[in-house]
Amino acid sequence: MEVASSLVDAPRLISATVLEGSGPLRARRVFQTPVAGFRGFLDGTQRSVVAAHLHGVPVVHGTAAAVIRERRNRRMHSWSVPLVEMRVYAPREALSKAEWGTLSSAYRDRLVDTTDGEADTGSHPLALRDAAFHRVQAHREALEHRLAERWCATEHDRLFIDGGISASETVAVSSCTVGVVKSHRTLYAEGAALQTVLGLGHRERSSVVRITSPRRTSVASWYLRLRDPAGRDPMWGLVRAEIAHPDPAELHEIGQRADEVSRWILAETSPLALPDARWDKMVYGIRDCEEFLRAVAG
Repeated sequence: MEVASSLVDAPRLISATVLEGSGPLRARRVFQTPVAGFRGFLDGTQRSVVAAHLHGVPVVHGTAAAVIRERRNRRMHSWSVPLVEMRVYAPREALSKAEWGTLSSAYRDRLVDTTDGEADTGSHPLALRDAAFHRVQAHREALEHRLAERWCATEHDRLFIDGGISASETVAVSSCTVGVVKSHRTLYAEGAALQTVLGLGHRERSSVVRITSPRRTSVASWYLRLRDPAGRDPMWGLVRAEIAHPDPAELHEIGQRADEVSRWILAETSPLALPDARWDKMVYGIRDCEEFLRAVAG
């Protein structure tokens, strides 16, 4: 279902307030040598399949998993216990009482109602499948947040998180977490600022901006080019970093902070994350997380 799902966000552009310096968003060179600054790497995976159809209604089996892998003596080890959980997803209102009762007795607290009690018996089977897929995705994100919050509560070293950090306030305000976003269906730049982002060269970053959302915690963010984009598409080697939004008294230091974190991220581009097709944006620590979860969660 991860391959077949139609749940793809529409591309969009959103303007963001520049936090660093005065004037418009600019390209800034990261001059100092990259240096390893991360101890831990966090990523999650999901796998969902249609296990059965009951008179056209899909019943979905979903597995979500998350792990933090930490670097010790130049080798990767699991930090804490990886989280692997299975659930079954079905629309209760589209099934008979007997069918729902059978599923309930078999899976108990692992059965999830994808209609949340709303009558949906006339829905397209693919819409019902996508509703289940969305909940598997939310489950995976919840496991990632749970692990990240545990790290923030017990550790002080830096944690590299694959994806954004703003969905969890605990994680978003922590000084030890850095989110690195590889996909760019949403670009936080418009007009001339967008051209600046797309034109970033190797080891260049954009000015730091504020990213806000009504349902998420505000964070400081910037774009960073990990590899030489010559002859490639504009998104080649382009990632977006997120860190905790600084207090007003510390706002003048945000550029130095962005340079420091950028050096940490750049240091993780070697060794290459091959043979993964996303090697231009993926760091080896995150690939190690994915390989580990593939082995333990299938």
